[in-house]
Amino acid sequence: MGATRQDSRANQKARTRAAIVAAAHEHRSAHGATPSVAEAAAAAGVARATAYRYFPTQEALEVEVAGVTPDVAAVEAALEKLPGTTPEERVLALLDVFNPVVLEREEDFRRALWVYLDTWLRNRRAADDAPAVREGRRTRWLETALGPLDELPDDRRRRLHAALALTLGGDPMVVMKDVCGLDDDEALAVLRWTAQAILHAALDEKLPA
Repeated sequence: MGATRQDSRANQKARTRAAIVAAAHEHRSAHGATPSVAEAAAAAGVARATAYRYFPTQEALEVEVAGVTPDVAAVEAALEKLPGTTPEERVLALLDVFNPVVLEREEDFRRALWVYLDTWLRNRRAADDAPAVREGRRTRWLETALGPLDELPDDRRRRLHAALALTLGGDPMVVMKDVCGLDDDEALAVLRWTAQAILHAALDEKLPA
């Protein structure tokens, strides 16, 4: 029961955040500029104080609406026609589409990461029950790429999704380049290899008798 309530709250937070972002996108399309957080809140029918918990600064909203989000349109389109029939082929195709985008727009993704961390810290300092600071696109993309995976129990499928989330996006790219000192091509290759290793480990793991 507790898990159900927690999931329900998380879903509500995600819907609230999505409504603010959608309103900001509509405003930007109509007026050519990102609205203020207060304007986006009003357009979305969300209390101003609530909106500032998701986007405590104008930059936070700007990053979401005008920075990274347009660059993932190619990923969304690719998901509709992922090649291959196996989970491995589909996941690798996802990495091959998205991780190069991260490198092409590395400064924007690093800036977005900074904004996400800043938002979390601001809510933490306010002792707030912080809402999700990201949409969580990679989780949704992985669910699409992996498909149902009926052979895996729910807990193992959830673990697989979580592990693979470490192989795409700005966060792992920062680790590859800043911590490990890899160049762009090496970073892409290591993340691709890691995804394959995780998939093989998960799918080869013996089910309980």
